[in-house]
Formats: sequence, structure tokens, C-alpha cells
Amino acid sequence: MDLFEYQGKQYFSRFGIPVSPGGVADTVDEAVATAEKVGYPVVVKAQVQVGGRGKAGGIKLADNADEVRTHAGNILGMDIRGHVVKRLWIEHASDIAKEYYASFTLDRAAKLHLGMVSAKGGVDIEQVAEEDPGAIARLHIDPTQGLDEAAARGLVEEANLDPEAADGAVDILVKLYRCFVEGDADLVEINPLILTPDGRVHALDAKVTLDDNAAFRHPEWDEFRGLEVLDPREALARQKGLQYVGLDGFVGIIANGAGLAMSTCDVVEQVGGKPANFLDIGGGASAEVMANALEVINTDEKVKAIFINIFGGITRGEEVANGIVAALGRVEIRSPIVIRLDGTNADEGRKILAEHESDRLMSLPTMIDAARRATELAGGKTR
Repeated sequence: MDLFEYQGKQYFSRFGIPVSPGGVADTVDEAVATAEKVGYPVVVKAQVQVGGRGKAGGIKLADNADEVRTHAGNILGMDIRGHVVKRLWIEHASDIAKEYYASFTLDRAAKLHLGMVSAKGGVDIEQVAEEDPGAIARLHIDPTQGLDEAAARGLVEEANLDPEAADGAVDILVKLYRCFVEGDADLVEINPLILTPDGRVHALDAKVTLDDNAAFRHPEWDEFRGLEVLDPREALARQKGLQYVGLDGFVGIIANGAGLAMSTCDVVEQVGGKPANFLDIGGGASAEVMANALEVINTDEKVKAIFINIFGGITRGEEVANGIVAALGRVEIRSPIVIRLDGTNADEGRKILAEHESDRLMSLPTMIDAARRATELAGGKTR
């Protein structure tokens, strides 16, 4: 679950991370009232879960109530890359001496947490990584050991942050890592992390993605869901009880188990394709579950081929195959389907699928061969 900026800052505050004083506003009058409370000058910021707010006119500086009223009126209802602004964050403006970048996430390949810090903040970190990869200091962290002050200081020094920012940045990194781990986040990012002219360091922005699998531990997360913006595919998947994350590729993915679904996405990338989604149907592959999964994938017009990757354990191969065949009779599919079926009674399952194979439905024995074929059918260049 991705949080809005204001929610991310509220989350940061729970862990003692300093942020600019501010408040939310849903109307022009509320924006003016909030600005009066936090003190001028203020920044009027559109709350949408997409980048490019500033370039689109969704972030404006205001020195008085009239300017707040004008900017709030212009920004509320604005469409920023397909996201309509329904809420504002009114924040006391900060003087900025330097801008940095800091984040923690999971490096799946290394099976470790990954901390990143850069003296080049305020811009897209992907752009920094492409143009000047040496400007990003990285640290892999053993989750069983955690991050102590010494390791955080080493990361700050490697990133060449200004000496006057070092102590403040170290303190924030330790707290940010706590937020990442104890807050059950998939990603915590501050961009920019700023140094003010008087030597203070604090978070000027906040990007937080929470791990939905940990929601049972956090009933307080329910307050975040009111304005949550879901991709239409994700909304449909949630309605049908499926674990789905929309991506930007052209190969639809269906797998049973989160680990297998992630591996399937990785293999599609490996052979030159681009996954359109992560979709985990869990332990079952009944006709109803498979039909629901195919229906969700079928709503994505960018999908040009579907890769179903099932490893049978308790669920037997013939049950999976019968479920797929029955589902195809219930859902009209636009894209060709490639199936890889392995595990318990896989041979029996493949025999069932073989009776229904065509140029639109085919089964291959290995994951990499199936990924390559799906990519080819989708019009991608394989490697």
C-alpha cells in the first residue's frame, strides 16, 4: 500500500523523524486556515501518488492568504498524469542549503535490506543511478543485525554528505531504518532530505510503501485506506481476493505462491520480456480462482501474452489443468496463453492441457522456455 506524502510524513513522525510542520486540507478555506496555523511562507502541495507534481503545477509557494486561496483553488481538481487532486498538504516553507537522498528497501536478490544515500537529492534517483552511479552509496544490511549508528555514519561518509549534515543525517538514518523494519514497510524514501542554513536536517518529502501482508499487525493502517488510489486492475483483484500488483510490461503473470510469482517476473525479465503484473493465486488453482485471475489480467490492454506458472504441491496437476480449461470456458481471453505446470501429478495435468492446445494455448515443461515463448508471442525480443 502506497501512502500519500502527508501520510508518509505522519508515519515518519511516529519514529521521531523530523518533518516540516503542516496539515491537510480538502477545501480552499481549509487550506487558508491550515496556512495560518503553520505560519507563512507555506508550500501548497497536491497529494497524488505520482511523480512530476512540481512540473505539472501541483506545488506552489505562498506568502499570504490570498496566494494560498489562489493556488489551492487551482490545484484542487487538477489532473496530474491521470490522478485527480482531492487533498492538499499545506506545509511551512523551509530554507534549503543542500538536498540529499536516503532510502531503505529489500534487495531480493541479495536477501538483505538495502540502504541508499546520495548527496544528489531532489531529483529522480533512477536518473542519478544512470548518469552517475558512483554518487549513490549503498549498504546491505543483515535483518538479524540491523543498522547501528556506526554503520549509518559509514554510509553518510561514503555518500560524501556535507560535514555539517553528518550528525543529523546519521540520526535520521537510524530512525528511518526503524520505521522500515518496525513499521513493516517495503520502501521508505526521503527525497529530498534537506540541510537548512542553520544546520538542521529533516525530511522535506516522504515516500512510504507498506507491506500489505503485515496489515493484520496494524489495525491503524485502516485510516490510510480512505483515499488510497488503486489501479483499476488492483481494485478488481482486491475485490476477487487476489494478491495483485500492476506493472508496466506486456506479459501477464499468474503463479501460485508469492515466491514463485516473483521468480516468474524475474525470469520474464531475464529472457527479455517485461512483466505486466505480479499475481499470486495462492495455494489453489480451481476454475473459479483461475477465471478470476484471467479476468483481472484480461482488463489490461497492454498484455499481449499470458504466462501461467504453477507448481503443484498439495494442489495436484490434474486439478490445476482442469481448473485452467474450465476457466477458459468462462472468460474470453484476448491474448495467447503459455502454461508451465510442474510438481505433483504434473504429467497428468500436461496430458489434459495437451488435448486443448492450439496456437493460442500451449504448455512447455520449463519455466525459462515458457517465459521465452510468452515473450515471443507478446512481440518482445528474447535473449
